[in-house]
Amino acid sequence: MQLLVSPSSIEEARSSLSADIIDVKKPSEGSLGANFPWIIQEIKTLAGNKPVSAAIGDNEYKPGTAALSAYGAAHAGADYIKVGLMFDGTNRACDVIEAVTTAVKREFPEKYVVIAAYADFQRIGTVSPFAISSLVADAGADVAMIDTGIKDGKSLFEFMDEETLTRFAEQNRELGLQTALAGSLKFEDLGALKRIDPEIIGVRGMVCGGDRSTTIRTELVEKAMMMLR
Repeated sequence: MQLLVSPSSIEEARSSLSADIIDVKKPSEGSLGANFPWIIQEIKTLAGNKPVSAAIGDNEYKPGTAALSAYGAAHAGADYIKVGLMFDGTNRACDVIEAVTTAVKREFPEKYVVIAAYADFQRIGTVSPFAISSLVADAGADVAMIDTGIKDGKSLFEFMDEETLTRFAEQNRELGLQTALAGSLKFEDLGALKRIDPEIIGVRGMVCGGDRSTTIRTELVEKAMMMLR
């Protein structure tokens, strides 16, 4: 299980370097808020051989916009390109997943495409995470992810229990996909996450001391890594 930490700046990225994956996002623009391409480039240079992920937004149903954003993130140096599906409907989800995957994989087949749905899909009116796995596999993307869409302190586990999340991870594994889980995760959730065994867990608030709007702390990233190992 790899730890993905989401800095919003070069300074925070320096505090995140002990994580497995550095995930570039802009928390002020949403759960999967997109940062600037030059920030992705600079963090990629800082990270060296360490993989860098880039969120490209909590996307409305705009396949062309999502594809262009994905293409830009790939060109900026991101190894993982992550898109959130902030709308409902499996047919529409299929359109966006295929557009983003094509935009990245035609030129960069070695890069990973991450498709995220939301654990709190019922309260925000978006597509269920369980509806996306087969679409992700059919499109040739790599990772099916669950995050929380509204960042109000409510954890992933307040919307989906360990059994449900284990079923999601198993479903993905059967389809040849990796699983990523995120959403206001806490240190006390790490035991359950180890049992679920996704390939990736994504954190920010956990390594900011509990408040994602503050700053990532090096010692908390190192603590999370130690607990996972």
